[in-house]
Amino acid sequence: MPKSTAKPKYIRALPNKVYSAESVKFGEKQAASHAGIELYTLMQRAGGAAFELLKDRYPRLTHILVCCGKGNNGGDGYIVAANALQENISVTLWHVGDPNSLTGDAQRAKLMFLQLGGDIHAPGNQIPDDVDVIIDALLGTGLTGPPRPYYSHLIDRINQSSAPVIAIDIPSGVNANTGYVDHNAIEATHTITFIGIKSGLVTGSARQYVGELFFSGLQVNHYFDNVTQAAGQLTSRQWLSYLRSRRKDAHKGSNGKVVVIGGDNGMSGAAFLASASALRTGAGLVATVSHADSVNAIRSLLPEAMVIEATVIEAMATEATLIESIATKATLSDAVTERLSWASVACIGVGLGRNDWSKTLFEQAESFFSDRHIPRVLDADALYWLSSQNHHGKFDGVGSSRILTPHPGEAATLLGVSTDTIEKDRYKASRQLVERYGGVVVLKGAGTLITNGEITVICHAGNPGMATGGMGDVLSGTIAGLLAQGYATFDAAVLGTLIHSLAGDDSANECGSIGMMASDLLPYLRKTVNTAHSLTS
Repeated sequence: MPKSTAKPKYIRALPNKVYSAESVKFGEKQAASHAGIELYTLMQRAGGAAFELLKDRYPRLTHILVCCGKGNNGGDGYIVAANALQENISVTLWHVGDPNSLTGDAQRAKLMFLQLGGDIHAPGNQIPDDVDVIIDALLGTGLTGPPRPYYSHLIDRINQSSAPVIAIDIPSGVNANTGYVDHNAIEATHTITFIGIKSGLVTGSARQYVGELFFSGLQVNHYFDNVTQAAGQLTSRQWLSYLRSRRKDAHKGSNGKVVVIGGDNGMSGAAFLASASALRTGAGLVATVSHADSVNAIRSLLPEAMVIEATVIEAMATEATLIESIATKATLSDAVTERLSWASVACIGVGLGRNDWSKTLFEQAESFFSDRHIPRVLDADALYWLSSQNHHGKFDGVGSSRILTPHPGEAATLLGVSTDTIEKDRYKASRQLVERYGGVVVLKGAGTLITNGEITVICHAGNPGMATGGMGDVLSGTIAGLLAQGYATFDAAVLGTLIHSLAGDDSANECGSIGMMASDLLPYLRKTVNTAHSLTS
């Protein structure tokens, strides 16, 4: 018998847009109306897609546990259970609360399950030992706070089980809009979401709970996309096709000049990593301005970079200067100023430090590049010094050419809030950073967000092995290398983040994620950039 060529009801290659839970709820009604179907049909399709995923991933299963809540998410669970009964798979169904309180489409799904001979039980104290897979259909996308205690206890029991879990639409306990987990949430092995990908599935804490993400448009997503405003765009490897080919008559000067400013005493590695990453990404020339005690270390590690000492000169106090200012102002040496004038792009802050030398170097360099509207990346300690300058809490108009790359702790310092506040709503935090500091913001972390205040992109690549020292320096250098080659600030931020994350994934795929070092990414950056053009061949 020939193999079936029917398309699956779900896909692993995700669409490139994400939506708020409210938009999906409203848009699915419009989409169903356009398609001329009732919402119950969508519920049947959702349950059917989830069941197909279940069968494909676990073809030898004999017994499933379906955990249902009181809303439409529970209705999806009843559809899965009914499909299983029809294929002679044993079903244990736990319903939290009173199943007689179900209404509408969820009630119809429950009745179909009962008509097929299914039984409904209250959650037991233990998950049966012979359960092959657990279906999470407890809470759905409407959750905005922590799960109520009776849900929370069941979530803990499910997480303690060794059985794999398929979450329907979203793991119970995860905020569908932000990805934040307020107390606890289902740690799913797989999640299948419907019609539109919810923005909370792809960033922050959700990355720990979602597992492998699948999507089903339920045959109405083309209607949905036409009537619904997306909250952001999701990257894929195919985006690398936007990288430009190098001209055959290129020379080192035509591929940009990056100056990396940082590398205080004891932190030469940060400046090295950023400088090397800029070169590996394709910058033509790189100069590194660092502390005197770091110069030789960087030169020995990276002979391709031009490394000079960042000399700070204390201005002589005169009667005139004392009248104008209580304190005299330090300046940079002529050699450093000449190197700043030479650069077409700057990367400021990697290993910069937090002392008087660092403060002067940051203030002088940022002022120099700001006055000339030169594109630049501000990272690490540059963000600390930037936060101390912004006293008014709003954009002062001088940062339109810069890219800020904070991790959540640095974002908290920039906004004067706690790190937990940042993580509760990474989308909101990234927009607030643009409102206050201008330019483009790259909010790092699981599911890095890139925004200019109008467009938000979520990087869906990367892995936990990249949570190690120096990775941010590599990212900053990668973005600076693209800026040097003439990419616009937003494009450089998006593509640089994607290249960096994919390089990390390729390294992890080859060698494993544990033990990955930031310097391990350097050869993979080059491979990622150079394999991009094969995507369209």
